[in-house]
Amino acid sequence: MTDKTLRLGTRRSRLAMAQSGQVAEAVSQVTGRPVELVEITTYGDTSREQLAQIGGTGVFVTALRDALLKGEVDFAVHSLKDLPTTQPDDLVVAAVPVREDPRDVIVARDALKFTDLPSGARIGTGSPRRMAQLNAYARSHGLDIVTVPIRGNVDTRIGFVRSGELDAVVLAAAGLNRIGRGDEVTDFLSVDTVLPAPGQGALAIECAAGNADLVAALAELDDPFTRIAVTAERSLLAALEAGCSAPVGALADLLADGQIVKEMRLRAVVGTTDGTRMVQLSTTGPAPETHDGAMALGRELAAEMLAQGAAGLMGERAH
Repeated sequence: MTDKTLRLGTRRSRLAMAQSGQVAEAVSQVTGRPVELVEITTYGDTSREQLAQIGGTGVFVTALRDALLKGEVDFAVHSLKDLPTTQPDDLVVAAVPVREDPRDVIVARDALKFTDLPSGARIGTGSPRRMAQLNAYARSHGLDIVTVPIRGNVDTRIGFVRSGELDAVVLAAAGLNRIGRGDEVTDFLSVDTVLPAPGQGALAIECAAGNADLVAALAELDDPFTRIAVTAERSLLAALEAGCSAPVGALADLLADGQIVKEMRLRAVVGTTDGTRMVQLSTTGPAPETHDGAMALGRELAAEMLAQGAAGLMGERAH
């Protein structure tokens, strides 16, 4: 390895810059090389359309991958939940670092909890997955809420609450933690209430497959437990043929006996955005020891969900 500066491709949002900055520091430590951030604007950053309308799949990723393939950057950092499930042959996810909190959270006016929101409360989210599960939970618990589609960065979203336009917004705990705004959370949504997006809270560090030295260096940041969990979640998403904006929630938990990880529980949900129809299933088995084992677990649960009618609940399926 030389001491030449490594170029890290990142989206320009405050969150992307924060998480890329944290990765840059870690990469600098393992390689002994300086790392500079190269800001790249993606289609998802410039489009004003709702994510569900522009397809969701890859809108934040394509420009970063193009820069990697052209050699304009050496590696890129993605939020794993934005990454399409098909991996290009010439790129490799060299590391999936330890996962942040995967849960969704509420930022509500007057520091309210989700269940304390007033009747008719307006809750903002750009995610069909969150809408489906919040509406289903409200319906089954006699709560009256209205989910409002929104877009924008964290400041914009929380601004809707501060201005009184919305009663609450739903965000990812990981994002708020990474930009040091975790103290603004008024309620954590239990994964029993809202399952996160597949891969939520995890990052993917991607580089050219042919750059063996860099692949090996970045691999030092890989957390095998996080990787096996998100592999199962993303395998399920792929087997459902759903894109990253589909109303699919999934979470793989590794269950330990003392210090030894013995089992993995994979939970998943698909639902219509109004929350009237849901398919929710889980499976528990020996913790997969290989990539293929984790892939198989995801595919098996997806097959059970499809057998129960999951495909009809997802609207437009990704192709």
